[in-house]
Amino acid sequence: MSFEMTGPLATSDPEVAKILGEELDRQRTTLQLIASENFTSPAVMAATASVLTNKYSEGYPGRRYYGGNVFADEVEDLARDRVKALFGADHANVQPHAGASANLAVYLGLASAGDTILAMRLDQGGHLTHGSPVSITGKTYRFVSYGVTPADDAGTGERIDMDLVRDLAIRERPRIIVAGTTAYTRIIDPQPFREIADEVGALFMFDAAHPAGLIAGGAHPNPVGVADVVTFTTHKTLRGPRGGAILCNAEYAKAIDAAIFPGLQGGPLEHIIAAKAVAFAEASRPEFTTYAHEVVKNAAALGSALATEGFRLVTGGTENHQVILDLRAFDSELTGKAAQEALDRAGITCNRNQIPDDPRSPFVTSGLRLGTPAETTAGMGVEQMATIASLIGRVLRDYENEETLAKVRDEVRSLCLAFDPYPDPN
Repeated sequence: MSFEMTGPLATSDPEVAKILGEELDRQRTTLQLIASENFTSPAVMAATASVLTNKYSEGYPGRRYYGGNVFADEVEDLARDRVKALFGADHANVQPHAGASANLAVYLGLASAGDTILAMRLDQGGHLTHGSPVSITGKTYRFVSYGVTPADDAGTGERIDMDLVRDLAIRERPRIIVAGTTAYTRIIDPQPFREIADEVGALFMFDAAHPAGLIAGGAHPNPVGVADVVTFTTHKTLRGPRGGAILCNAEYAKAIDAAIFPGLQGGPLEHIIAAKAVAFAEASRPEFTTYAHEVVKNAAALGSALATEGFRLVTGGTENHQVILDLRAFDSELTGKAAQEALDRAGITCNRNQIPDDPRSPFVTSGLRLGTPAETTAGMGVEQMATIASLIGRVLRDYENEETLAKVRDEVRSLCLAFDPYPDPN
Protein backbone atom coordinates (compact mmCIF):
# COMPACT_ATOMS: atom_id res chain seq x y z
CA MET A 1 0.00 0.00 0.00
CA SER A 2 2.25 2.77 -1.28
CA PHE A 3 -0.27 5.32 -2.50
CA GLU A 4 1.37 8.08 -0.44
CA MET A 5 4.40 8.00 -2.75
CA THR A 6 2.47 7.88 -6.02
CA GLY A 7 -0.29 9.74 -7.79
CA PRO A 8 -1.21 13.42 -7.63
CA LEU A 9 0.20 14.06 -4.17
CA ALA A 10 3.65 12.80 -5.11
CA THR A 11 3.54 14.97 -8.23
CA SER A 12 2.14 18.08 -6.55
CA ASP A 13 3.95 17.92 -3.22
CA PRO A 14 6.68 15.29 -3.05
CA GLU A 15 7.81 16.63 0.33
CA VAL A 16 4.50 15.78 2.01
CA ALA A 17 4.24 12.53 0.03
CA LYS A 18 7.64 11.49 1.35
CA ILE A 19 6.62 12.15 4.96
CA LEU A 20 3.40 10.14 4.52
CA GLY A 21 5.34 7.32 2.92
CA GLU A 22 7.72 7.25 5.85
CA GLU A 23 4.81 7.22 8.31
CA LEU A 24 3.27 4.29 6.44
CA ASP A 25 6.58 2.46 6.72
CA ARG A 26 6.73 3.22 10.44
CA GLN A 27 3.25 1.80 10.99
CA ARG A 28 4.05 -1.33 8.98
CA THR A 29 7.45 -2.11 10.51
CA THR A 30 7.07 -1.15 14.18
CA LEU A 31 4.71 -2.43 16.87
CA GLN A 32 1.72 -0.17 17.51
CA LEU A 33 0.79 -0.68 21.16
CA ILE A 34 -0.89 2.63 21.95
CA ALA A 35 -4.29 1.71 23.41
CA SER A 36 -6.09 4.60 21.68
CA GLU A 37 -4.82 3.76 18.18
CA ASN A 38 -5.82 1.24 15.54
CA PHE A 39 -5.35 0.36 11.86
CA THR A 40 -8.47 1.51 10.07
CA SER A 41 -9.57 -0.18 6.87
CA PRO A 42 -8.74 1.01 3.34
CA ALA A 43 -12.49 1.55 2.86
CA VAL A 44 -12.60 3.95 5.82
CA MET A 45 -9.56 5.78 4.49
CA ALA A 46 -11.11 6.01 1.03
CA ALA A 47 -14.21 7.67 2.47
CA THR A 48 -12.03 10.00 4.55
CA ALA A 49 -10.27 11.15 1.38
CA SER A 50 -13.51 11.54 -0.61
CA VAL A 51 -15.03 14.53 -2.39
CA LEU A 52 -17.24 15.20 0.63
CA THR A 53 -14.25 17.11 2.02
CA ASN A 54 -15.33 19.87 -0.41
CA LYS A 55 -18.83 20.28 1.01
CA TYR A 56 -19.97 22.78 3.62
CA SER A 57 -22.95 21.36 5.52
CA GLU A 58 -23.59 23.55 8.54
CA GLY A 59 -26.68 22.31 10.34
CA TYR A 60 -28.32 18.88 10.25
CA PRO A 61 -29.92 16.76 7.49
CA GLY A 62 -32.98 18.56 6.17
CA ARG A 63 -32.01 21.72 8.08
CA ARG A 64 -28.81 22.99 6.43
CA TYR A 65 -27.71 26.59 6.04
CA TYR A 66 -26.20 25.94 2.60
CA GLY A 67 -27.57 24.43 -0.60
CA GLY A 68 -26.33 21.36 -2.40
CA ASN A 69 -26.50 19.03 0.59
CA VAL A 70 -28.70 16.27 -0.77
CA PHE A 71 -25.89 13.69 -0.66
CA ALA A 72 -24.34 15.03 2.53
CA ASP A 73 -27.76 14.57 4.11
CA GLU A 74 -27.94 11.01 2.83
CA VAL A 75 -24.54 10.02 4.20
CA GLU A 76 -25.12 11.64 7.59
CA ASP A 77 -28.53 9.99 7.93
CA LEU A 78 -26.90 6.69 6.97
CA ALA A 79 -24.22 7.13 9.65
CA ARG A 80 -26.82 8.03 12.28
CA ASP A 81 -29.06 5.09 11.40
CA ARG A 82 -26.17 2.65 11.40
CA VAL A 83 -24.76 3.70 14.76
CA LYS A 84 -28.22 3.73 16.38
CA ALA A 85 -28.76 0.18 15.16
CA LEU A 86 -25.27 -0.88 16.25
CA PHE A 87 -25.75 0.24 19.85
CA GLY A 88 -29.54 0.25 20.16
CA ALA A 89 -29.84 4.00 20.73
CA ASP A 90 -32.79 6.39 20.40
CA HIS A 91 -30.75 9.25 18.94
CA ALA A 92 -27.28 9.79 17.52
CA ASN A 93 -25.16 12.81 16.72
CA VAL A 94 -22.20 11.89 14.50
CA GLN A 95 -20.81 15.40 14.05
CA PRO A 96 -18.35 15.70 16.98
CA HIS A 97 -14.85 16.21 15.67
CA ALA A 98 -13.39 14.33 18.66
CA GLY A 99 -14.27 12.65 21.91
CA ALA A 100 -13.31 15.81 23.78
CA SER A 101 -15.86 17.90 21.90
CA ALA A 102 -18.48 15.18 22.39
CA ASN A 103 -17.94 15.29 26.15
CA LEU A 104 -17.99 19.08 26.27
CA ALA A 105 -21.21 19.10 24.25
CA VAL A 106 -22.93 16.92 26.83
CA TYR A 107 -21.93 19.29 29.62
CA LEU A 108 -22.97 22.31 27.54
CA GLY A 109 -26.31 20.79 26.60
CA LEU A 110 -27.31 19.25 29.91
CA ALA A 111 -25.66 21.45 32.56
CA SER A 112 -25.04 25.13 33.28
CA ALA A 113 -21.71 26.81 33.91
CA GLY A 114 -20.70 26.24 37.51
CA ASP A 115 -22.81 23.11 37.94
CA THR A 116 -21.28 20.20 39.82
CA ILE A 117 -20.20 17.16 37.81
CA LEU A 118 -18.82 13.97 39.37
CA ALA A 119 -16.17 12.16 37.32
CA MET A 120 -12.96 10.12 37.46
CA ARG A 121 -9.67 11.63 38.61
CA LEU A 122 -7.20 12.13 35.77
CA ASP A 123 -4.27 10.72 37.75
CA GLN A 124 -6.21 7.53 38.53
CA GLY A 125 -7.46 6.78 35.06
CA GLY A 126 -9.82 9.59 34.03
CA HIS A 127 -9.58 11.94 31.05
CA LEU A 128 -8.73 15.62 30.66
CA THR A 129 -12.39 16.30 29.82
CA HIS A 130 -13.44 14.78 33.14
CA GLY A 131 -12.66 18.07 34.81
CA SER A 132 -8.91 18.60 34.66
CA PRO A 133 -8.11 22.19 35.67
CA VAL A 134 -6.16 22.67 32.43
CA SER A 135 -9.24 21.70 30.37
CA ILE A 136 -12.15 23.97 29.46
CA THR A 137 -14.32 21.42 31.27
CA GLY A 138 -12.56 22.09 34.56
CA LYS A 139 -12.58 25.84 33.97
CA THR A 140 -16.33 25.97 33.22
CA TYR A 141 -17.89 23.45 35.60
CA ARG A 142 -17.31 22.45 39.19
CA PHE A 143 -15.92 18.94 39.05
CA VAL A 144 -15.70 16.60 42.02
CA SER A 145 -13.51 13.56 41.47
CA TYR A 146 -13.68 9.93 42.54
CA GLY A 147 -10.84 7.45 42.17
CA VAL A 148 -9.83 3.85 42.73
CA THR A 149 -9.34 1.68 45.79
CA PRO A 150 -5.81 1.18 47.14
CA ALA A 151 -3.55 -1.46 45.62
CA ASP A 152 -3.32 -4.74 47.52
CA ASP A 153 -1.19 -7.87 47.40
CA ALA A 154 -4.10 -9.95 46.13
CA GLY A 155 -4.42 -7.86 42.96
CA THR A 156 -8.03 -6.96 43.72
CA GLY A 157 -7.40 -3.26 44.40
CA GLU A 158 -7.13 -0.26 42.11
CA ARG A 159 -10.76 -0.67 41.05
CA ILE A 160 -13.25 2.20 40.82
CA ASP A 161 -14.32 2.93 44.38
CA MET A 162 -18.10 2.73 44.06
CA ASP A 163 -18.58 3.46 47.77
CA LEU A 164 -16.73 6.74 47.24
CA VAL A 165 -18.79 7.48 44.12
CA ARG A 166 -21.99 7.10 46.14
CA ASP A 167 -20.71 9.06 49.13
CA LEU A 168 -19.61 11.97 46.93
CA ALA A 169 -22.86 11.87 44.95
CA ILE A 170 -24.95 12.07 48.14
CA ARG A 171 -22.82 14.88 49.55
CA GLU A 172 -22.32 16.95 46.39
CA ARG A 173 -25.61 16.33 44.53
CA PRO A 174 -24.03 16.61 41.06
CA ARG A 175 -25.97 17.54 37.97
CA ILE A 176 -24.17 14.78 36.00
CA ILE A 177 -22.29 11.64 37.04
CA VAL A 178 -19.70 10.49 34.51
CA ALA A 179 -18.45 6.93 34.15
CA GLY A 180 -15.60 6.10 31.82
CA THR A 181 -11.84 6.21 31.80
CA THR A 182 -8.80 6.53 29.59
CA ALA A 183 -6.35 4.39 31.59
CA TYR A 184 -8.23 1.62 33.39
CA THR A 185 -8.06 -2.09 32.68
CA ARG A 186 -11.34 -3.41 34.04
CA ILE A 187 -14.90 -3.67 32.75
CA ILE A 188 -17.07 -0.78 33.92
CA ASP A 189 -20.57 -1.94 34.81
CA PRO A 190 -22.97 0.94 34.09
CA GLN A 191 -25.75 -0.31 36.36
CA PRO A 192 -24.28 0.75 39.76
CA PHE A 193 -23.68 4.24 38.36
CA ARG A 194 -27.30 4.35 37.17
CA GLU A 195 -28.55 3.42 40.62
CA ILE A 196 -26.46 6.12 42.30
CA ALA A 197 -27.56 8.72 39.73
CA ASP A 198 -31.19 7.84 40.36
CA GLU A 199 -30.68 8.01 44.11
CA VAL A 200 -29.42 11.60 43.97
CA GLY A 201 -31.41 12.84 40.97
CA ALA A 202 -28.40 13.18 38.66
CA LEU A 203 -28.05 12.55 34.96
CA PHE A 204 -25.77 9.66 34.01
CA MET A 205 -23.20 9.99 31.21
CA PHE A 206 -21.01 7.09 30.09
CA ASP A 207 -17.78 8.01 28.28
CA ALA A 208 -17.11 4.93 26.13
CA ALA A 209 -14.22 6.43 24.17
CA HIS A 210 -12.01 3.43 24.82
CA PRO A 211 -14.36 0.41 24.97
CA ALA A 212 -16.80 1.46 22.20
CA GLY A 213 -15.58 -1.27 19.86
CA LEU A 214 -15.61 -3.86 22.63
CA ILE A 215 -19.20 -2.86 23.38
CA ALA A 216 -20.19 -3.03 19.71
CA GLY A 217 -18.57 -6.45 19.46
CA GLY A 218 -20.30 -7.79 22.56
CA ALA A 219 -17.14 -8.12 24.65
CA HIS A 220 -18.25 -5.47 27.18
CA PRO A 221 -21.69 -4.54 28.55
CA ASN A 222 -23.64 -1.93 26.59
CA PRO A 223 -24.32 1.29 28.56
CA VAL A 224 -26.86 2.53 25.99
CA GLY A 225 -30.29 2.42 27.56
CA VAL A 226 -28.75 2.47 31.03
CA ALA A 227 -27.01 5.83 30.77
CA ASP A 228 -28.88 8.95 29.70
CA VAL A 229 -26.11 9.77 27.23
CA VAL A 230 -23.10 7.87 25.88
CA THR A 231 -20.11 9.49 24.21
CA PHE A 232 -17.33 7.76 22.35
CA THR A 233 -14.56 8.12 19.82
CA THR A 234 -14.65 6.27 16.54
CA HIS A 235 -10.92 5.62 16.09
CA LYS A 236 -9.88 3.43 19.02
CA THR A 237 -11.37 -0.03 19.49
CA LEU A 238 -14.15 0.86 17.02
CA ARG A 239 -11.49 1.05 14.25
CA GLY A 240 -12.99 3.97 12.35
CA PRO A 241 -11.75 7.44 11.38
CA ARG A 242 -10.60 9.94 13.97
CA GLY A 243 -13.74 11.53 15.42
CA GLY A 244 -16.48 11.29 18.02
CA ALA A 245 -20.18 10.56 18.43
CA ILE A 246 -22.94 10.94 20.99
CA LEU A 247 -25.85 8.60 21.68
CA CYS A 248 -28.70 9.65 23.94
CA ASN A 249 -32.25 9.02 25.00
CA ALA A 250 -34.82 10.80 22.82
CA GLU A 251 -35.63 13.40 25.48
CA TYR A 252 -32.11 14.83 25.31
CA ALA A 253 -31.73 14.80 21.52
CA LYS A 254 -32.59 18.46 20.92
CA ALA A 255 -30.28 19.72 23.67
CA ILE A 256 -27.37 17.56 22.50
CA ASP A 257 -27.76 18.56 18.85
CA ALA A 258 -27.93 22.24 19.76
CA ALA A 259 -24.81 21.90 21.90
CA ILE A 260 -22.79 20.53 18.99
CA PHE A 261 -24.20 23.00 16.47
CA PRO A 262 -24.36 25.91 16.91
CA GLY A 263 -23.00 25.56 20.44
CA LEU A 264 -19.49 24.25 19.77
CA GLN A 265 -18.88 23.53 16.11
CA GLY A 266 -19.57 25.02 12.71
CA GLY A 267 -19.69 22.92 9.58
CA PRO A 268 -19.37 19.17 10.14
CA LEU A 269 -16.68 17.10 8.45
CA GLU A 270 -18.94 15.15 6.11
CA HIS A 271 -16.06 13.16 4.62
CA ILE A 272 -15.25 11.92 8.15
CA ILE A 273 -18.94 11.25 8.76
CA ALA A 274 -18.98 9.13 5.59
CA ALA A 275 -16.00 7.22 6.97
CA LYS A 276 -17.83 6.80 10.28
CA ALA A 277 -20.75 5.28 8.35
CA VAL A 278 -18.34 2.78 6.78
CA ALA A 279 -16.86 1.92 10.18
CA PHE A 280 -20.29 1.45 11.76
CA ALA A 281 -21.19 -1.00 9.01
CA GLU A 282 -17.92 -2.88 9.50
CA ALA A 283 -18.55 -3.07 13.26
CA SER A 284 -21.97 -4.64 12.68
CA ARG A 285 -20.51 -7.70 10.94
CA PRO A 286 -19.84 -11.06 12.65
CA GLU A 287 -16.11 -10.81 12.04
CA PHE A 288 -15.98 -7.66 14.16
CA THR A 289 -17.49 -9.54 17.08
CA THR A 290 -14.66 -12.05 16.74
CA TYR A 291 -12.19 -9.20 16.56
CA ALA A 292 -13.46 -7.50 19.74
CA HIS A 293 -13.11 -10.70 21.74
CA GLU A 294 -9.64 -11.32 20.29
CA VAL A 295 -8.55 -7.84 21.41
CA VAL A 296 -9.49 -8.70 24.99
CA LYS A 297 -7.91 -12.15 24.77
CA ASN A 298 -4.67 -10.68 23.42
CA ALA A 299 -4.52 -8.04 26.15
CA ALA A 300 -4.88 -10.75 28.81
CA ALA A 301 -2.13 -12.79 27.15
CA LEU A 302 0.17 -9.77 26.88
CA GLY A 303 -0.42 -8.89 30.52
CA SER A 304 0.22 -12.43 31.72
CA ALA A 305 3.46 -12.65 29.76
CA LEU A 306 4.64 -9.26 31.04
CA ALA A 307 3.96 -10.37 34.61
CA THR A 308 6.24 -13.33 33.94
CA GLU A 309 8.89 -10.83 32.82
CA GLY A 310 8.72 -9.21 36.26
CA PHE A 311 6.34 -6.30 35.72
CA ARG A 312 3.47 -5.49 38.08
CA LEU A 313 0.13 -5.07 36.34
CA VAL A 314 -2.06 -2.29 37.71
CA THR A 315 -5.32 -3.90 39.01
CA GLY A 316 -3.53 -7.25 38.75
CA GLY A 317 -4.57 -7.82 35.14
CA THR A 318 -6.94 -6.68 32.41
CA GLU A 319 -10.47 -7.24 31.13
CA ASN A 320 -10.29 -4.88 28.18
CA HIS A 321 -7.87 -3.81 25.45
CA GLN A 322 -5.11 -2.32 27.57
CA VAL A 323 -2.45 -3.27 30.08
CA ILE A 324 -0.98 -0.75 32.52
CA LEU A 325 2.44 -1.53 33.97
CA ASP A 326 3.87 -0.30 37.24
CA LEU A 327 7.57 -0.21 36.34
CA ARG A 328 8.80 0.14 39.92
CA ALA A 329 8.58 -3.59 40.64
CA PHE A 330 10.71 -4.26 37.56
CA ASP A 331 13.27 -1.48 38.09
CA SER A 332 12.75 1.15 40.78
CA GLU A 333 14.86 3.69 38.85
CA LEU A 334 13.15 3.21 35.48
CA THR A 335 10.62 5.92 34.66
CA GLY A 336 7.76 5.73 32.19
CA LYS A 337 9.42 8.44 30.12
CA ALA A 338 12.72 6.57 29.84
CA ALA A 339 10.91 3.29 29.11
CA GLN A 340 8.74 4.83 26.38
CA GLU A 341 11.74 6.44 24.69
CA ALA A 342 13.84 3.26 24.79
CA LEU A 343 10.99 1.14 23.44
CA ASP A 344 10.40 3.67 20.68
CA ARG A 345 14.04 3.36 19.60
CA ALA A 346 13.52 -0.41 19.54
CA GLY A 347 10.45 -0.11 17.30
CA ILE A 348 7.83 -0.62 20.02
CA THR A 349 5.39 2.29 20.23
CA CYS A 350 3.52 2.83 23.50
CA ASN A 351 2.97 5.65 25.98
CA ARG A 352 4.09 6.50 29.48
CA ASN A 353 1.22 6.71 31.91
CA GLN A 354 0.66 7.62 35.52
CA ILE A 355 -0.35 4.83 37.85
CA PRO A 356 -2.66 5.35 40.84
CA ASP A 357 -0.88 7.40 43.53
CA ASP A 358 2.10 7.86 41.23
CA PRO A 359 4.95 9.70 43.01
CA ARG A 360 6.23 10.97 39.66
CA SER A 361 4.82 13.77 37.50
CA PRO A 362 2.55 13.21 34.48
CA PHE A 363 5.50 14.06 32.24
CA VAL A 364 7.75 11.41 33.79
CA THR A 365 5.44 8.77 35.37
CA SER A 366 6.10 5.36 36.87
CA GLY A 367 4.00 3.44 34.36
CA LEU A 368 3.41 2.40 30.79
CA ARG A 369 0.11 1.87 28.99
CA LEU A 370 0.00 -0.81 26.29
CA GLY A 371 -2.92 -1.71 24.02
CA THR A 372 -3.78 -4.56 21.66
CA PRO A 373 -6.38 -3.13 19.20
CA ALA A 374 -3.99 -2.30 16.34
CA GLU A 375 -1.87 -5.43 16.33
CA THR A 376 -4.99 -7.59 16.73
CA THR A 377 -6.29 -5.90 13.56
CA ALA A 378 -2.98 -6.80 11.91
CA GLY A 379 -3.65 -10.46 12.73
CA MET A 380 -1.45 -11.06 15.76
CA GLY A 381 -2.60 -13.46 18.43
CA VAL A 382 -1.65 -14.94 21.78
CA GLU A 383 1.64 -16.38 20.50
CA GLN A 384 2.77 -12.99 19.24
CA MET A 385 1.75 -11.34 22.53
CA ALA A 386 4.20 -13.60 24.35
CA THR A 387 6.92 -12.63 21.87
CA ILE A 388 6.15 -8.93 22.33
CA ALA A 389 6.35 -9.24 26.12
CA SER A 390 9.74 -10.90 25.80
CA LEU A 391 10.97 -8.11 23.51
CA ILE A 392 9.76 -5.46 25.96
CA GLY A 393 11.53 -7.21 28.82
CA ARG A 394 14.78 -7.39 26.86
CA VAL A 395 14.66 -3.70 26.02
CA LEU A 396 13.85 -2.49 29.52
CA ARG A 397 16.45 -4.69 31.21
CA ASP A 398 19.10 -3.07 29.00
CA TYR A 399 17.46 0.19 27.96
CA GLU A 400 20.64 2.26 27.77
CA ASN A 401 22.36 -0.19 25.43
CA GLU A 402 21.78 0.95 21.84
CA GLU A 403 23.11 -2.36 20.49
CA THR A 404 20.39 -4.26 22.33
CA LEU A 405 17.77 -1.81 21.09
CA ALA A 406 18.97 -2.18 17.49
CA LYS A 407 18.80 -5.99 17.68
CA VAL A 408 15.27 -5.85 19.06
CA ARG A 409 14.26 -3.37 16.37
CA ASP A 410 15.37 -5.81 13.67
CA GLU A 411 13.30 -8.57 15.29
CA VAL A 412 10.32 -6.23 15.61
CA ARG A 413 10.56 -5.35 11.92
CA SER A 414 10.54 -9.03 10.93
CA LEU A 415 7.56 -9.73 13.19
CA CYS A 416 5.57 -6.79 11.86
CA LEU A 417 6.23 -7.58 8.22
CA ALA A 418 4.73 -11.03 8.83
CA PHE A 419 1.55 -9.25 10.00
CA ASP A 420 1.38 -6.32 7.60
CA PRO A 421 -1.81 -4.27 8.18
CA TYR A 422 -1.55 -2.76 4.68
CA PRO A 423 0.03 -5.33 2.37
CA ASP A 424 0.98 -4.01 -1.03
CA PRO A 425 -1.39 -5.58 -3.60
CA ASN A 426 1.44 -5.47 -6.11
